[in-house]
This record gives sequence, C-alpha cells and structure tokens, in this order.
Amino acid sequence: MFIHTWPQNGRQPIDRVLIPTELRYTIIRKSINKNVNFPPFLFEIFLFAPIDVDKSSAKIGNGIILFTLYKQESSLWNALSVANIEKAAMQVIRENAVIRVQEKTKADIQARAVRKRENEKYSLEVMMKISEEERKQIENVKEEERLKASEELEKFKEQQRIEEEQRNIEKAAQRRREEEQRKNVLNNTVFTELSKPRIQAAQTRGNEKIVPPTRKTGSIKIQFTPRVFPTAVRESLLAEEEEWLQKQAAARRAINTDNLELQDLKEEERNPEWLKEKGNKLFAAGDYLAAVNALNLAIRINDKIPVLYLNRSACHLKLRNLHKTIEDASKALELLTPPVPDNAAARLKAFVRRGSAFCELELYVEGLQDYEAALKIHPDNLNVKSDAEKIRQILQGSCLVPE
Repeated sequence: MFIHTWPQNGRQPIDRVLIPTELRYTIIRKSINKNVNFPPFLFEIFLFAPIDVDKSSAKIGNGIILFTLYKQESSLWNALSVANIEKAAMQVIRENAVIRVQEKTKADIQARAVRKRENEKYSLEVMMKISEEERKQIENVKEEERLKASEELEKFKEQQRIEEEQRNIEKAAQRRREEEQRKNVLNNTVFTELSKPRIQAAQTRGNEKIVPPTRKTGSIKIQFTPRVFPTAVRESLLAEEEEWLQKQAAARRAINTDNLELQDLKEEERNPEWLKEKGNKLFAAGDYLAAVNALNLAIRINDKIPVLYLNRSACHLKLRNLHKTIEDASKALELLTPPVPDNAAARLKAFVRRGSAFCELELYVEGLQDYEAALKIHPDNLNVKSDAEKIRQILQGSCLVPE
C-alpha cells in the first residue's frame, strides 16, 4: 500500500510516497503525471497542474521516495491530483507525456552533440593557437641566435682588423728602426773616414790625447724565449715537461659529444671547467653529495682531466666512501704522468687522500707507502711527516689505533 503526503507552498509542493526498499521500482519523469511501479503494484498520479520537469527531482532512501516538484505557475493547488478523470483522457495524457519525454531526450542528445562539437572545435583552436605560439617562440629563438652569431662574427672581424693594424704599425716601426740603424752605421763610417786625416795631423803635432767622437744614442730590443715552467734549462726535464703539456692540451680537447643525453644540457653545463668550479663551491658549502654529482657529469663529458678525479676523491673521503676514494685517487695518479713540477701539488694530494683511505680501512702498510711517496714530493711538509710517523707507530705497536 502506498502512503503519500504533499505539503505545498505557492511555488514548490512536495510529494512523499512511502514504499518498501526491497521492492523494485521504476520512476518515469513527466510534467503532468508521476508514476512509480514495482510488480505487481503501480503508483500513478495525474497532477493537478503542470510542473517544471528540469527542476523537479526524486530522492530514494530509507524505504522512502521523496519527490520535489516545482510548479510552472505560482498558485495553490486544491488537490494533488485531478479527480474523476476518464480512462481515455488518462491514456491520452500518458501518450502525450511519453512523446514529450522522447522529444526532450532527443533534444538533450542533440544539445550534447552540439556542445561536444563546440568543445572539440574550441580545443582544436586552442591547440592551433598553442602551436602557433610555440612556432613563433622557436622562430624568435632562432632569430636571436642568428643575431648573436652575426654580432660575434662582426666582433671577430673587428678584432682581426685591429690586430692586423697593430701588426702593420709594428712592422712600420721595425722598418724605421732598421733604417735609423743603417743611417747610424753609415754616419759612423763616414765620420771615421773624415776624422782620420785630422787625427794623423794631431799626432804629428805632438803627443796629444785623441778622444774619439761620441756615438749617437740608440736602443737594442732584447726578447727572451717564453717558458711555461720556471725551472732552469740545465735542471729541467724538457721531454717530460713537453709530454705533460701535450697530455693536458689533449685532455682539454677530449670532450664526449656522442652521448645523446649530454646534448640536452645547457652550454655551461657541457663545460667541464664550469662543472669543476660548481663542485668546488658545493664542497665548500658542505654539500658533498651534490659536488659528487657535478663531478660525475664533468667526468662523463671529459674523462681525461686528472683534477676531476682528484676533487671527487676528496668528496668521497668526506662521505666515507673509502673504496671509491682509493679508485679516484689512483685514477688521478694515473693521469698525472709524467711527474713534473707543474703537477707535484696534485700528486701530493692524491697520495695523501689515498693513504688516508687505506688507513681508515686499517691497511696501514699501503697507507704508509702513499705517505712516504708524498714526502718524496714535498719533504718539508710537517703535516704529512706527522701523519706518517703516527702510522709507523701503529705498525710498530707503540700506540693504540685511533677509533
């Protein structure tokens, strides 16, 4: 049995229809009548006046269906449903309601299709606009790069022109100096020939002291061969020094450009020197892991520069990665060949760091060997001497191993 109540106001009547929740039900939305059915029962009501179907709603819960119906016209109804309606009229109302529902459904489908097409069109226009903006940005970047390259080319040409003018000025000055020297030599020669008779006449007159004429003043330009190393020639290792310079030049040119991942980096991020300086700043700030990452990238770009391995060994030593410290220090020593005065400081650091890592691993024999190698490079280093003596005492058993 259906139980319903319908309190109302001027604009919004409310139907309440109570049904058991375990029964199946069907609700048909119509503007003139409402029906709810579950076999074999049917609740159908022909409303007193039309309602606004779009605003009206039905809520189901706790065994109750709650209809909220909005009137099309503001007025008070005398009753919820029309009384004494004939079956034929009811059938006509049902059919008209079904037709209106079908037309409404069809109109909604068509409206959704139109909205979908409009949304797709708007999306396409937005994508085209984004693509156009990206294309313009790319063109602007290309134009900026072209202008930058043109400016650099003009600067290079201007620099070449200035250098050429300077060379021409120096050549002209050199020619003038040579001409003046030739004139001076010629004048001295002529003066000597002219002064000989006077000198002979003076000698015949007596034993007078003959003073030769004063030479004209001049300057002689002296140039020295430039040297990279301050060592005297008799003490230098010319062959080793030349080999070291060639290795350093080759290392600076050995940049890895084949890796596709490195091509996406910025210009400065593909420069090992820039990455080395960045790693030094991070190390000074105490961010050792970030410094390792910067040096890793630098080594991927150029694995022939010994200072990169040397700096990374210091980071690993701070992070207590002792085996990696030994590997990087050994690689740095491998690249720091031949041993020359220019790389002595770097070799000293590599030996000390590797020796420290060996001692941390309690491999004191190997650590002492590295410290002794460091002392051969710099015998007056007091810190290295002190650490080497402590290691000897540990090996001799005269003191406890520090924790």
